[in-house]
Amino acid sequence: MRPPGADTVLVRHADIGVKSGKVQTEMERRLRRNIVAVLEDRDIDVEVERRWSRILIHADGDTVEAATDAATDAFGVQSASPAIVLPAEKDAIVDALSQTARHLQSPDSNYDLGETFAVRARRAGNADAHPFSSEDLEREGGSAVFEALEDPEVDLEEPDTTFSVECRREEAFVFVEKRAGPGGLPLGSQAKVVALVSGGIDSPVATWEVMKRGAPVVPVYLELGDFGGPDHEARAVETVRRLAEFAPNYDMRVRKVPAGEMMQTLKDEVGPARMLSYRRFMYRVAEHIAEQEQAHGIVTGEAIGQKSSQTARNLGVTSRATNLPIHRPLLTMDKSEITQRARRIGTFHDSTIPAGCNRIAPDFPETNATLEIAENADPDDIFERAKDAAENVELVEW
Repeated sequence: MRPPGADTVLVRHADIGVKSGKVQTEMERRLRRNIVAVLEDRDIDVEVERRWSRILIHADGDTVEAATDAATDAFGVQSASPAIVLPAEKDAIVDALSQTARHLQSPDSNYDLGETFAVRARRAGNADAHPFSSEDLEREGGSAVFEALEDPEVDLEEPDTTFSVECRREEAFVFVEKRAGPGGLPLGSQAKVVALVSGGIDSPVATWEVMKRGAPVVPVYLELGDFGGPDHEARAVETVRRLAEFAPNYDMRVRKVPAGEMMQTLKDEVGPARMLSYRRFMYRVAEHIAEQEQAHGIVTGEAIGQKSSQTARNLGVTSRATNLPIHRPLLTMDKSEITQRARRIGTFHDSTIPAGCNRIAPDFPETNATLEIAENADPDDIFERAKDAAENVELVEW
């Protein structure tokens, strides 16, 4: 939903605003670069500038919608609004609100304004920056919208449509929508991490969550040989490809590590603690990849109690296979929450092929392991084989 003649996207950031001035400036610059990268990746030709805690995308009527959608895919963006820009003059602002109301209610607009409305105005600067206040804009703008609409009803608490004004010293923005972004921090504002991706529902969501907090990721997929197969690998690659659309200026090609022989060894030699040994192998592989990529942590899609290997006790035991921190963004989430997030970010469809590793799960898995149980179950050379596997990593091109 946008005002007639909208030619600018007003982009707001999220957690950046609580940082110190120096850090905020650097993060805003990084956010601008990331937004530019998303726009260029989608062939959207616009101008992007950073001003007073906002990013402005200057677009025309043909590109403003696509530019808004692109901006709200950039990590660190709280919301974005297609807006019209006008002089910071009360009469001009009130007139724009009236025209916007008439346009959005017209039969050709295809917008549903609902039954109630409100006008919200925010005026920045000193008290003497303008000869009017925010309350003046809300009062007179509200009257103009009321007169422009048919059968209007004001609701200042929960309006169906909010007509908004952001007034700066020399210019003002009028908009009617705040399209939500992912929030978080700009990608690249935190250290790089290794993300273990299986292509299942959980790991791509976990990867997206750490990207949302500003950490670039190195996706690592363990190729399971006869226990996986082409569909298993394709699923992982496709989910990462979707995540890469949020970060076109970062290398998110999948690092494929051979693990088929190790899987067969685990199936042949390890009993109830088999999946714990697999996870310990997996973490050590990730640690070696992290050394290669200068990454500083490991990300997994694990959640407490979701699988037998993910009981609170088992997670504590398996985590001790690596010296790196293991980040588990989904730790306390229900499966329904994770699935909902996967649908929203676009990874669900490619995540629904059954996971090959389920084929080696023991009938009666260990759920209450100690470190001694896990270490005794491990093949003697498990960590040496993890290092060898990591040294034979293959980069998957797309």
